[in-house]
Amino acid sequence: MAMTVAVDFAPDPQDQRVLRFTGELTLARLGSLSDRLDQYDGAVDRIDLSGVQRIDTVGAWVVHRFAATRDAKIEGLDEDGRHLIGQVADADQPVVQKAKPLPPVMRVLDELGTATVLSFRTLLGLLGFLGATVIAAGNVIRHPRRFRFNATVQRFEVVGVSALPIVGLMSFLIGIVIAQQGAVQLRQFGAEVFTINLIGRITLRELGVLMTAIMVAGRSGSAFAAQLGTMKLTEEIDAMRTIGVSPMEALVLPRTLAAVLMMPLLGFYASMIAIIGGGLLCWATLDIPPVTYIQRLREVVPITDLYVGMIKAPVFGLIIAISGCFQGMQVESDAEQVGLRTTSAVVQAIFLVIVLDAFFAVFFERIGWI
Repeated sequence: MAMTVAVDFAPDPQDQRVLRFTGELTLARLGSLSDRLDQYDGAVDRIDLSGVQRIDTVGAWVVHRFAATRDAKIEGLDEDGRHLIGQVADADQPVVQKAKPLPPVMRVLDELGTATVLSFRTLLGLLGFLGATVIAAGNVIRHPRRFRFNATVQRFEVVGVSALPIVGLMSFLIGIVIAQQGAVQLRQFGAEVFTINLIGRITLRELGVLMTAIMVAGRSGSAFAAQLGTMKLTEEIDAMRTIGVSPMEALVLPRTLAAVLMMPLLGFYASMIAIIGGGLLCWATLDIPPVTYIQRLREVVPITDLYVGMIKAPVFGLIIAISGCFQGMQVESDAEQVGLRTTSAVVQAIFLVIVLDAFFAVFFERIGWI
């Protein structure tokens, strides 16, 4: 027994290029309509659905697909029918097929290439952001009234004063560790007294400033990224631009100045605390009294070691502030970006600090500050 088709179509008697549908264009009534449309070879300019009593999503999809293949216009529907056809047409997008997995070697090379391109783009963005910060500083110098003094002082407290306890504890313990490990190794050669040389030179020249920079990057650099990222997400930065306030001058410049100016002080403070920690361990385990310890430091530690640390410190502070603010200003779309950009700011700052420290080591060795 043949199945009854509740929907049918036929050319208009007056215009053969118009195809008229009648009945119900629903899933339960379509029958073999799709196959019959595929076999239809007549020319079609318009599809008239005025005789259709009901239409659902499946019926709308069948008609839309046929109209798309014939480049025909659909007409004769009420407002709900037109809305349904429009929704089906909007959903008619090519499906993006998942690419076949690459072989392991190709996948590794692809990831390396992607990471390299991303690194260069980030470096270019950092350089551009640094240039924008310099321009903002020049604008503030030309117009001193635009300088945010209260915001800068508040950043001094956050970056510097609030960091004193954790930086001091870290440096004290590092000084003890350097003294203990140095004494153990030098005792094999009967040269425990040279532990003082090790403590004085490595803390003033390298570890004091370097460990402080790592601590500030994890503490203040992440805070900069999170604060600016949250402001970007809540559109506060866009609101500042709307009322004529430069975010670079109001937000980035105070944080950058605070990091640049406080890093030398924190680095010097960390070096002194590390020397004190090392001196206490030398007093307790090597029987070197404090007076002898200080006198020996003055003899073996050249003033150039202090200069090296103080020259590196503001550069490290600049890198930390620029990285944190740059990543914070890149936040878009959702709250997850804040966490991702904060992590990127810390990793980026620490990486650049270590790279620059290696550069400074070679540079100062070449100019004779060793």
